[in-house]
Amino acid sequence: MIVSNASPHTRRIERFGLWLLLAAGALVMLFPVYWMFATAIRPADQIFSGETSLLPTGWVWSNFRAALDAMPFLHWAWNSTVIAVVAVAITVSLNLLCGYAFAKFRFAGRDLLFIAVISALMIPIQVIIVPLFLLLADINLLNSYWGVILPRAAEAFGIFMVRQFMLGIPDELLEAARLDGASEFQIFRRIVLPLSKPIIAVLIIFTFMWRWNDFVLPLIVLTDQDMYTVQLGLNLLKGQYNVDWTSIMSIALLSLVPMLVIFAFFQRQLIQGIAGTGLK
Repeated sequence: MIVSNASPHTRRIERFGLWLLLAAGALVMLFPVYWMFATAIRPADQIFSGETSLLPTGWVWSNFRAALDAMPFLHWAWNSTVIAVVAVAITVSLNLLCGYAFAKFRFAGRDLLFIAVISALMIPIQVIIVPLFLLLADINLLNSYWGVILPRAAEAFGIFMVRQFMLGIPDELLEAARLDGASEFQIFRRIVLPLSKPIIAVLIIFTFMWRWNDFVLPLIVLTDQDMYTVQLGLNLLKGQYNVDWTSIMSIALLSLVPMLVIFAFFQRQLIQGIAGTGLK
């Protein structure tokens, strides 16, 4: 047992220093969001005047209304929401099933197959983008939601996280359920899933964030502007000779709201899930 000899005054100073460091880190992380907000409410002529300041000289809240009137943000947000929500349901389900199989079942070639799955993390999407486009064209999935959802229906990173988390579930608990006559599906549904709520929350947050922010895959799959996601819509605001920064920042700020809501709802389970993933 280690007993700290530090005085209460020293511990208070250390705690204050830690909080000060965390506050500084939070300010650094939040500054880009503040700069987006400050740019979104600036007068348009101030942005191109060459004068830069941390505080806007004017508060033009009508920039948000102008951006919403100029671009179909709500339609883009609906497309992004459909893709993200359906992808979360499919991807989380597949990752849980695959991770559970790798963690709790023994079969020939399991470790070799797991290494192959993890190796997929080293392959960037730019390498497979041409054959992926040709494949989607052959099966008539271009310019559709499914063309964006299905190519990344299972994530190697998610499978790895689930496998690492489920290694911490005692095998004796599953064996006891089998002795009681429970089927493998019942064990997974009634025992494994309730114990896996933290990692499920992690998968929901990460998958929603990845799908909502995805740009490359929707760019090659969605050819009709009516099917565009928020990220593709933001790209339309970049003109060849002029960039409407107030509209871009206004739409970008609004696009952060769904991710903030998802994170706020699952933040406690997120911390538990990340901590539990590193147990084994």
